[in-house]
Amino acid sequence: MSLVGKKFPNVTIDAMSEMGDDLRINILEEATSNQQKVILFWYPKDFTFVCPTELHAFQDALGEFAKRNTKVIGASCDTNEVHFAWLNVSKDNGGIEGVTYPLLADTHRQLANILGIVDQDFEYNEDGEETFTGSNVTYRATYLIDETGKIFHESVNDMPLGRNVKEYLRLIDAYTHVQKHGEVCPANWEEGKDAMKADRTSTAEYLAKN
Repeated sequence: MSLVGKKFPNVTIDAMSEMGDDLRINILEEATSNQQKVILFWYPKDFTFVCPTELHAFQDALGEFAKRNTKVIGASCDTNEVHFAWLNVSKDNGGIEGVTYPLLADTHRQLANILGIVDQDFEYNEDGEETFTGSNVTYRATYLIDETGKIFHESVNDMPLGRNVKEYLRLIDAYTHVQKHGEVCPANWEEGKDAMKADRTSTAEYLAKN
């Protein structure tokens, strides 16, 4: 079930800073207490393949997120110790050295299970007996949370599919435009392009021009 339009769960989770400090992070409080947007992205597992490309891509865009008053937080079900070990492996060896945003360590899958993003599939034989066939790691789920703690975007990719970080910047720009101007953003909207009022006349005028 989609969580869009709902408050982000009020759960505090262990995390690791880039300096190796153990943290406790509550995503809802990060948004509401600091009056900022938050992008929380989940990846399946440390020391894997697509995952480090995504973590570095978010790191490369950190300045763009900061311009938009948006905090970046990564997450997996690995421990803080594993996060720390991976942070100490260089990029050219498949590591995430240089990543400076916090990484949640949801080792008990408390938050991931609430969000429903853990791969926990089962198969059943003719006698109805079940066999666990899942990986027990998370899919590539992404959540955008506004300053009130409301989720305004969620998406879930299968394990092999890396994300496009620029699309999240576009979504934040669009949502911020809605917040500031009360307009709606049409398909493929980008900063600086025309938006619309939420009525038929405005839609017709937009379509006539585009």
